[in-house]
Amino acid sequence: MSGRSTLGHYEAEACLRIAYVDQLTDYIPPRDASPRPSIRTLTFQDLVTSLFRGWHDARRAWPFGLIFAGFYVAGGLILTFLSPGFLWQIILLALAFPLFAPFAAVGLYEVSRRLERSLRLDGSEILGVLWRERNREIPWLGGLIVFYFLFYSFLAHMIFALFMGLSAMTNVSTSWEAFLTPNGLTMIAVQVLVGAVLGLLLYALTVISLPLVLDKEIDFVSAMILSVGVVRQNPAVMFTWAFILGAVMLLAMIPAFLGLLVALPVLGHASWHLYRRALSHPVA
Repeated sequence: MSGRSTLGHYEAEACLRIAYVDQLTDYIPPRDASPRPSIRTLTFQDLVTSLFRGWHDARRAWPFGLIFAGFYVAGGLILTFLSPGFLWQIILLALAFPLFAPFAAVGLYEVSRRLERSLRLDGSEILGVLWRERNREIPWLGGLIVFYFLFYSFLAHMIFALFMGLSAMTNVSTSWEAFLTPNGLTMIAVQVLVGAVLGLLLYALTVISLPLVLDKEIDFVSAMILSVGVVRQNPAVMFTWAFILGAVMLLAMIPAFLGLLVALPVLGHASWHLYRRALSHPVA
């Protein structure tokens, strides 16, 4: 009896130590992996339906849309304010800023997910979605987006130096005239081309993977592979969606970024609904 009592004592002490360590490390038990979804064939009607549902979600949960888009707008205004008079930096910002749109839309994905499942729109739960996801896969995708921005920024500076660095006696920081020269126009064309290629690659990697890792238990590498697979299987629909996203985002940035207060929530919610149509999840 004494041996069993001693063994039980050690087991209880071990459990207490594990619980204590879990508290110190903020440990979150791993969840079961979700079954791998299959890719569906999309039509242009899916785009139209996704946009209508995105508009519907944006109207139903407009306060959250204003909050998430407001951070995005504030960030753009702050970055522009920090580089007053530097026109080439503003051009760089305008071309690269949409790269952050998918990551900024995570909160909107959470709102649409809750609306779809008739869950309560709890403010603390929705606004804290990024914090709750810190030990899952979204931070890895966020790191990829930040790396992309830094890499694009490096390339943009190199392209600027290549075409405009030798412009003697010209204040390229404050004058549009430098950009209307053959070198300036060529630089802008190259910047747009490089930005488009990098943007499309990032789009293919994240358009489906970001809402997928929020919705299911799947690693970010597998999610990105599925995302690229959706784009490859539905090139016409997905590249049309990419054009819509880019065009609307750039147009919404023109009036001091304020158009994003409407455009970002609608596009973010619509992206969630397009993800739901793009993948077929096995019933567990």
